[in-house]
Amino acid sequence: MPFDDQRELAAPSGAVLNLYIRHCNPPAKGVVQINHGLAEHAARYARFADFLAAHGFHIYAHDHRGHGHTKAPDAPLGTFGQEPAAENVIADVLAVHERIATDHPGLPVILFGHSMGAMIALAFLMRHASRVRAAALWNAPLANRLEARAAKAVLAWERFRLGSDVPSQLIPRLTFQAWITAIPDARTPFDWLSRDAEEVEKCIADPLCGWLPTVAMWRAVFDFNLMIAGGDFSAVPKGLPVQLVGGGADPSTKGGETVRRLEARLRREGFSNLETIIYPEIRHESLNELNREVIMGDFAQWATGALAGA
Repeated sequence: MPFDDQRELAAPSGAVLNLYIRHCNPPAKGVVQINHGLAEHAARYARFADFLAAHGFHIYAHDHRGHGHTKAPDAPLGTFGQEPAAENVIADVLAVHERIATDHPGLPVILFGHSMGAMIALAFLMRHASRVRAAALWNAPLANRLEARAAKAVLAWERFRLGSDVPSQLIPRLTFQAWITAIPDARTPFDWLSRDAEEVEKCIADPLCGWLPTVAMWRAVFDFNLMIAGGDFSAVPKGLPVQLVGGGADPSTKGGETVRRLEARLRREGFSNLETIIYPEIRHESLNELNREVIMGDFAQWATGALAGA
């Protein structure tokens, strides 16, 4: 198992976070703190953790509330829990950062997020930029403000008719089900994730992956979108190294369009140390794609350079 340690971390939000840790042999360059995506879990990043440890990084990865093995009294699998749900998720990320600071005082932290995890990472960065030396935001299917508000209106109607703690019936039709129609000759409903059939089958067989989020969880996802769309980046250093990654065949980001849109937004905000890569032909899960070794190598090179240049 590429993770060295699996432990529980009590967070001020009330969640008991399931935390995976992979240590590298000293001396370490820094720590990569991973934020996973929607309807998956941190253990899926074990191969990435092993790769990064071989390149001199410690890795910390936790299951978000409502995901994996994290426990919270108000957040069973599929929901983030009671309001303010989005803020509680960000507070959990802060708890992990505080644990990293205790374990490795003074060691720089690179914030990494995939998909929904990229939204969470960016929302965290807007509040706690001083804790982060660099940020990698991958495959973020960011809705604009109008789209996010429209989605929340749909969810408000579903909440009125069905309640909050049941799976949304409408949003999956506009997301997961719409995305698979963009994949030619798809074998499964999850082929939009990767061209690697073996990786897709692993996801399908994993009982902690692929479940349908509740109405309440979707509401929080679009709250992250609205935090970013209307957010204030003034507290984030404009020279912070930021890496944006997308897939040219990822239907959830419109072939990388939402990644480019985020790049344009950050440049308007004055960010000067951006690296944007749209890998042709890859779908949503870059780390599970056929050319993942190249992609992981590109990340390790960027991360090493980001810390060296800080």
